[in-house]
Amino acid sequence: MSIWRVQGGYPLEGSLTIQGAKNAVLPVLAAAILTGCETELTNVPALRDVEASLEILRQLGCVVQRQGGTVAIDSRNVTGCRIPRELTGQMRSSIVFLGAILARCGQARIAMPGGCELGPRPVDLHLAAMEALGAEVRVEQGEIVCRAPGLTGGTVHLALPSVGATENAMIAACAARGETILTGAAKEPEIVELQGFLRVLGADVEGAGTSVIKIRGMRPVRHALWRVMPDRIVGATMLCACACAGGDLELRGLDPAHVGSVAEELAAMGAQLDAGTRRLRIRCGGRLRGGRTIVTEPYPGFPTDAQPLMMAASLKAAGRTTFVENIFDHRYRQAAHFAAMGADIRLDGRRAVVTGVERLRGARVEAEDLRGGAALIIAGLGAEGETEILDRGHVARGYEGFDRVLSALGGHIKIDPARQE
Repeated sequence: MSIWRVQGGYPLEGSLTIQGAKNAVLPVLAAAILTGCETELTNVPALRDVEASLEILRQLGCVVQRQGGTVAIDSRNVTGCRIPRELTGQMRSSIVFLGAILARCGQARIAMPGGCELGPRPVDLHLAAMEALGAEVRVEQGEIVCRAPGLTGGTVHLALPSVGATENAMIAACAARGETILTGAAKEPEIVELQGFLRVLGADVEGAGTSVIKIRGMRPVRHALWRVMPDRIVGATMLCACACAGGDLELRGLDPAHVGSVAEELAAMGAQLDAGTRRLRIRCGGRLRGGRTIVTEPYPGFPTDAQPLMMAASLKAAGRTTFVENIFDHRYRQAAHFAAMGADIRLDGRRAVVTGVERLRGARVEAEDLRGGAALIIAGLGAEGETEILDRGHVARGYEGFDRVLSALGGHIKIDPARQE
């Protein structure tokens, strides 16, 4: 537990290289056990969710070594097929190990995953995908149990474009006999990233980034090397932080297309954006304009992870900004805390209407989930006085040294060590 102390009123200036992507590295770590080989990953961010995944790999019998941003994994002697509750309870993304363990061991037993409480996120799509590949699936005493002496390719249709279910199906299908055609697939850049890594492992995969992905098995390799892509949600976070606090930031390493929907909304609200090859610059010198309706949708639509961040950026925008949240039921948990800072927000089911105020004031608030916590930090940057944010470890799940990054750019932030555990 910790308290973030954010002193508002200081614009952000300078440049930064965006960290490796949390949502890309987690499925890559799971896929590393597909075959018995040595894998070297670079640009791996130091995050709580990543460390939890590395501990899962060790639990399964892998030898894992980390030095800075480089992680070496030796999966040649995988001996386990079970992930206990004390590990899965730390993050929702632990479910992505299901397909990898099943593919490697022929069976898997995984306790129901945890993570941010954003509303119902059933694992039905994941289980249906495993069944479509020939696995026997059941849930008993809070654990998912899968068995399949041999997986068989076929057609796997996802009723919804779930990112996690797409990843699980892709990974498991690499060990299936024959061709697997995955329809209704998610199109996020992290899916393309996973396809690239699976190819390095020797898999025959194509179609990532479209709704149809084809997998035709794999020819295992002895050694794999992969560099993790930059984190587009961290990129969106920094864009929104500059929009709220004001300033001039250049984001390096990021593909501007990956944050296109966020950049488009900020530009329409009055921010100046300049995109180049693997870089994006934002300048904000005055009050933004409201009047937009922002609807969360699967990629390439506006990402649900960026909705709390954009809401923070809109709190002082002149006029009204409307948000429609189509992905999660409880993604407006940050709204009550924004209101404590003087924001004007009206909630109506999946719709939130923000009427911009001229000033936000510092207050004591609480981070209830990962992106909501980052959004409160953003709002604190644009508020008058000090904002104290109680954080039970949420922010560290997705941001590496977030306080140091913002401080290096001119933000006045510190974490109270007296309240850390």
